[in-house]
Amino acid sequence: MMNGGMMIGMALVWLLIVAVLILAVVALVKYIRADRNKTL
Repeated sequence: MMNGGMMIGMALVWLLIVAVLILAVVALVKYIRADRNKTL
């Protein structure tokens, strides 16, 4: 029981970390694109 619960908890933590990283990359790409459009 405990081992299964810990595995589920770790999976949720990893999913959260991956989601945050993806959002950060998307935000960075949008920021770079917007910055590039302003300079042109």
